[in-house]
Amino acid sequence: MQDIDRAFVSMLSPTAPRNGAGFHPCQGLYHTPKGERPTTAFIATHYNVDFSEHYLGEYMAQRGYGFLGWNTRFRGNEAFFLLEHALIDIGVGVRWLREQAGVERVVILGNSGGGSLMGAYQSQATKPNLKPSYGLDLPAAVGDLLPCDFYVSLNAHPGRPEVLTAWMDPSVTDEFDPTSVDSSLNMYEPANGPPYSEAFVARYRAAQEARNHRITDWVHSELERLATHGMRDRAFLMQRTWADLRLMDAQLDPSERPIGQCYAGDPKQANFAPRGIGLTNTLRSWLSMWSLRESQCRGAPHLARIDVPALVVQSLADTGVFPSDAHAIHDALASADKTLRFTSGDHYLVEPADARDAIADIIAEWLASRGA
Repeated sequence: MQDIDRAFVSMLSPTAPRNGAGFHPCQGLYHTPKGERPTTAFIATHYNVDFSEHYLGEYMAQRGYGFLGWNTRFRGNEAFFLLEHALIDIGVGVRWLREQAGVERVVILGNSGGGSLMGAYQSQATKPNLKPSYGLDLPAAVGDLLPCDFYVSLNAHPGRPEVLTAWMDPSVTDEFDPTSVDSSLNMYEPANGPPYSEAFVARYRAAQEARNHRITDWVHSELERLATHGMRDRAFLMQRTWADLRLMDAQLDPSERPIGQCYAGDPKQANFAPRGIGLTNTLRSWLSMWSLRESQCRGAPHLARIDVPALVVQSLADTGVFPSDAHAIHDALASADKTLRFTSGDHYLVEPADARDAIADIIAEWLASRGA
């Protein structure tokens, strides 16, 4: 797109120095209308995915806004994720927008998996509530975050533990054997469906939660075992995470999504391939990011502390985020001024051809009606 300036922003973090190879822990691209200094700007960050060239950057810049696609030290390095340090790194970007870019109003964009991460940032900046990761101290810098002025949720998952648990395969009988299957809980066993009965759905969802809790229990026992050897952590794999019943049953959480598709293509093939979310972990990163029982990356508690004007947008052909997810995010927000919009498009708004323009218009019009 023409008439857009892009500036590379690279900065230190209060809790991470410059790497010996030369790169800074916090990096991103700032998109602006050519030759202008917008007074309202977005910041978008993900737990793991590089958002520096986020697809909405140029679209929002065309509409007069700044857009900072921002990465923390954990871009491409999810296995070592710790929430408190990610929030500190996001805070570096927010502070840069306010103090260096001259922005008066900052809009949080919580997109895809980044929805709950950005919600956690605004929650902590509004009402500090974070607890330290297992066995660690809470850095002072996480208590010095600048709050933002608007919250936009776009095709966002409710939370990191929530999406993992909704997608994880409960038929795994041995976490160290990716071929192990309990056929009575196998969603790809024809005898079980689709369509899936209410009884099967209830048993399946309960078994998904039980699997998450079993891994958390094992993590704690492993931390204790390692401590006897003078070790603090270790890595492990967690496989089989393309197993949400909604991928194969259109009657569950109805939408315009294609059935038999996930972000990685055919769900059954993807489920037995090493491509899923949460594949590589350390014990501490599991507790920080994925554990239903202990992770502070669950969305609802943080959304309940967000009281700024909020917009929740969900595209109806999304194969990994569903209408019920959007309703749950909207309902959990404490904002008195909050809007829920459904629109056409897939998760990344590649189709239809005008999907990204349409979403950018929805967001820009919503902000303009609020003086931003």
